[in-house]
Amino acid sequence: MTCSPAWASGSVDTVNGEEREVYSQLRSNVSFLGRLLGETIAAADGEAFLELVEKIRRLSKSARAGSDSASDGSAHDELLEVLRTLDSVQLVPVARAFSQFLNLANIADQHNTVSRQMDPLFSASRNLLGNLNDLLREGVSREAVVASVNALSIELVLTAHPTEIMRRTLIHKHTEIGRCLSQLELQGLTEREQEQLQSRLRELIAQIWYGDDFRSERPSPVDEAKWGFAVVEDSLWRAVPEFLRRLDTALFETCGERLPLDAAPVRFASWMGSDRDGNPNVTATVTAEVLWLSRWQATQLYLQDVNRLVEELSMTVCNDQLRAVAGSSHEPYRAVLRTLREQLRGDLQLIEEVLDSGAPPERALLQEADLWDTLQLCYQSMRDCGMQEIADGALLDLLRRVRCFGVHLVRHDVRQDSARHTAALAELTTYLGLGDYAGWDEATRCAFLSRELSGRRPLIPPRWEPSAEVAEVLATFAVIARQPRDALGAYVISMARQASDVLAVHLLLREAGCPFELPVAPLFETLDDLSRAREVLASLLADPWFRGRIGGRMMVMIGYSDSAKDAGVLAASWAQYRAQEELLAVCQQHDVKLTLFHGRGGTIGRGGAPAQAALLSQPPRSLEQGLRVTEQGEMIRAKLGWTSLAVKTLALYTSAICRANLLTPPAPQTAWRELMETLSQESCAAYRQIIREEPDFIEYFRHATPEQELAGLPLGSRPARRRNGGGIESLRAIPWIFAWSQNRLMLPAWLGAGGALRGALERGDAALLREMAAAWPFFATRLSMLEMVYAKADVGLSAHYDECLVPPPLQHLGVTLRSQLQQDVDTVLEISGSETLLADSPWIRESIQLRNIYTDPLNVLQAELLQRQRAQPQPLLEQAIMVTIAGIAAGMRNTG
Repeated sequence: MTCSPAWASGSVDTVNGEEREVYSQLRSNVSFLGRLLGETIAAADGEAFLELVEKIRRLSKSARAGSDSASDGSAHDELLEVLRTLDSVQLVPVARAFSQFLNLANIADQHNTVSRQMDPLFSASRNLLGNLNDLLREGVSREAVVASVNALSIELVLTAHPTEIMRRTLIHKHTEIGRCLSQLELQGLTEREQEQLQSRLRELIAQIWYGDDFRSERPSPVDEAKWGFAVVEDSLWRAVPEFLRRLDTALFETCGERLPLDAAPVRFASWMGSDRDGNPNVTATVTAEVLWLSRWQATQLYLQDVNRLVEELSMTVCNDQLRAVAGSSHEPYRAVLRTLREQLRGDLQLIEEVLDSGAPPERALLQEADLWDTLQLCYQSMRDCGMQEIADGALLDLLRRVRCFGVHLVRHDVRQDSARHTAALAELTTYLGLGDYAGWDEATRCAFLSRELSGRRPLIPPRWEPSAEVAEVLATFAVIARQPRDALGAYVISMARQASDVLAVHLLLREAGCPFELPVAPLFETLDDLSRAREVLASLLADPWFRGRIGGRMMVMIGYSDSAKDAGVLAASWAQYRAQEELLAVCQQHDVKLTLFHGRGGTIGRGGAPAQAALLSQPPRSLEQGLRVTEQGEMIRAKLGWTSLAVKTLALYTSAICRANLLTPPAPQTAWRELMETLSQESCAAYRQIIREEPDFIEYFRHATPEQELAGLPLGSRPARRRNGGGIESLRAIPWIFAWSQNRLMLPAWLGAGGALRGALERGDAALLREMAAAWPFFATRLSMLEMVYAKADVGLSAHYDECLVPPPLQHLGVTLRSQLQQDVDTVLEISGSETLLADSPWIRESIQLRNIYTDPLNVLQAELLQRQRAQPQPLLEQAIMVTIAGIAAGMRNTG
């Protein structure tokens, strides 16, 4: 495919020679993969078809030349004509050609990030070492650095992605392409070895072209969970010990201390198969199956590692403690490890029987302590006998895996909407003749719950037969009660609005006979919920039963997606910031340690931001109890999908958390707070004026974006809407944002913010805004993210969608919104003092501009396909639309 020159063209003079060399390698890899794709296309579909694809690329490049909009010039008109006249058999292949090129470009980009680790300047080790040294240079004591590292707690919560289209087999092929690129960079390869790797790349790209890109059916929640387990197996299982080795080295070189043997600074949790909020496909039976599958996967991985140790650890010398366990065996390490291996094999067989029959296991399974004690016994013996180098090899890696993954691989959160708990209790109290719980006011509910929680009698009668919906809620609590504590992370209550929502879950856990304390985390999502979060928590902590129950620790989840959908990004981000401050203050008053759980998504409209910027823009003290954050869908692949990427991600999180905790970010000054409060109110009003009050908005949204088509595609196990019918409020935040990113208006990520900032400028607050941007990380990150959104938006393409899809009486709204977007760009540039967007991020700007050449034809083609499909639906058109959706998502580097 001769499309690679567009990626090789242009220069960025604002970067140094080192960075230019790195970018040159990226361009070279993109060109190389593009050439292989072109060869495959020509072989499969003929040279004439390849020339058609190349013609479209040339026209797209010409249309972009000298303009940030795809709507100018005769090249644009000719591009439209070519795409509109494609015959039916050409639709899918043309869309696939551009979509697959963007996927290959993303692989090369990810590889470029990874390959930098081969250079000490860019490695994760250098990142950790450099950041710890920076802290020391800035006056932090060695003792404080060591204490901060030892106290690290990073828990990444893997969640399914309702807009994930790509099949697992295709993801594996992408990973293999990245591995081949890495191999090609190695020094000393023979000509034959290079040819073999290039041949393998041709084979992989051909497999992709001749195969299916997408699922034909929606994945089940169990399928999604298996995908999550595969990420652990393929990447994180190796990444965790590698990261800990690098952290240990950095800590020793800076502070002369080693990580403790049992250090577990990183852990993983999952919502896959246990997040039932609005997903009727996640049942108690599904969650129970996923929990056993998780245990099976962990056992399988440990068995593989122990097998390797049995093969290698043939030493005959041991200490007395190991000899007492191994007996007279000539090879004591092998003897005790063989016993462990047989136990793991037995557990594997038992778990498989449970999965087949659904019956509980006949005996207890190995626990984390069983694994740890055997492995640590071997480790200590080697150290005592002078075999430190052997001990610190694969055995140490396995010990660290035991501390990170336990015997359950990941800890599973359970999430449910508060309304389901209310309905369950209402049905129960009505049956008992106590009245309708749902109709009680908050004081009456709390009094009832506190009385029941403080008492000892059971509340649920043994012969009560609840409705099917309530029975399902109770069955979920029964599944929780049967699990070992280490299998579970937290119980998350979505749409939590009052103290009774939390107490209700505690009561239902008790009624299920749950024998342990499980963190119950209210999730505050809307603007109103965030504003009342402090009041809710204060009410809970004033309850003697609750305060005694939680043991001085509390978890609260902050929702980024729904709050932004409710109020716009600027108002939502300020509400999230203030809520965290207030929650930390009320917990400090009650001597309670607060863990803040961040429900961030990958896109800016869902709280996404570069990891370091996001963490350093948090309120002071918000990371003292560690970081708990969701990692979702394509962000799992982008940040954790390859071992080396995962190591880099963990290193970035570590450096940012240590810096935030040791050098506290500045608290906002009074003047900053006052202006931010005004900006929040004005931006929220402007956002809601369009979203809620504009009578044509919902109809415009459904015409101008592929929102209608998204609901019918096999994208995820969860429905796109929480309930059928309704307006924007019933639509989930992810497809809401996904739809607007497809037509390039990016509306949820900017609407309201620019108008509020313009108002501040007109009131004479320009100097204060620039002061905030320079000295307050929170505000600086908001502006930076707005610039990113504006750079990805395209008013010309949005106008094209309107022309093709929106009835004339509704088109006025698109005109208004695009005019507002252009005004907002000017506003942010005026505040930053820059002439162009992303002036401080030349590589990102260059990447967006270059990707546009390949994304633009997909946008134009998608608008044409949507027009045809809405006029006369056809399976072929639906398939082509799906290809364009995936390709645009790849070009934009995010989805929902």
